[in-house]
Amino acid sequence: LNSAMDYALIKTHTHEIHYILKYPFNQVTSVKFTSILRNDRSAFLSMDLPSLQHVDVIKTWLGEKVELIYDNTRNRGLNLYYGTRAKLFFEAYDQIDSKKANLFVVGLDVRHYQKIHRDLIWASRIAASTSFGTRKLIYYLGSVDNWINLSTKTQTFDQSVLIDQTQNYVYQAIATNMRGFTQNIRNGNSFAVINNELRWPIVKYFMNRPIHSDFFENFQVITFFDIGTAWSGSSPNSDQNAYNKEIIQNGPITIIIDKDRQPIVYGYGFGLRSRLLGYFVRADWAWGIENNTVLPSIFYLSLSLDF
Repeated sequence: LNSAMDYALIKTHTHEIHYILKYPFNQVTSVKFTSILRNDRSAFLSMDLPSLQHVDVIKTWLGEKVELIYDNTRNRGLNLYYGTRAKLFFEAYDQIDSKKANLFVVGLDVRHYQKIHRDLIWASRIAASTSFGTRKLIYYLGSVDNWINLSTKTQTFDQSVLIDQTQNYVYQAIATNMRGFTQNIRNGNSFAVINNELRWPIVKYFMNRPIHSDFFENFQVITFFDIGTAWSGSSPNSDQNAYNKEIIQNGPITIIIDKDRQPIVYGYGFGLRSRLLGYFVRADWAWGIENNTVLPSIFYLSLSLDF
């Protein structure tokens, strides 16, 4: 990247201080307050004379987060639950070294775990969030948390999907799970996903005696189906969504192509789970559906628990 062409390599150092208060109403319901002080220092890496002379950009944010939490789940094993848990949250941030910079985020996350037979469990999740204010948070829809991309043929981030640079995005987040796609299949200041999984601890299910192997005791076979979208503006069908356009520039000529992408995408597939060397390892094979077309499969290797 060349800073003379309005591009530069930047390294950002972030420091945060959190103060948390939690008040329980009963055994399953509580409210949580978090005060946040965040400092971001963006240093321009020296590649040429302009970047060498560029001073660091320092931004300090003061924020408050309120969460209403409900949780009546029972733990039936690693990555296995019964019951329901939900969270409704609101966040407000103000840049204390700028009078006109603020950011607000509101969202929800609801999860239900239904016993089918013994430890065979159907897990479902609905999550949505939106950001607004003079600054915004951009969500990149696609992939899974902590994805380790081992394929040289599959890009981690989809560069072909445009980002609306007029939205004053200040932070970014990955909206997951949306398997069958790479990151940024859709983007915007709002997102919504629905995830459904059938979790089957197959060895534990058939064994009626203690299992001495941690790997086989936690070994799970799953199937899943994901639905998701991300958008800018008032709705997923808004004309403000930059991913509906493709811009081609050739000298003084600029061509804008209307891609007419359907805002909602789907993904399905199967996966394996277990704990290996102390890590919960997930392996998923997924196929995405975009514009009524089934896309080639993507393999996901990740190290984190499911929702």
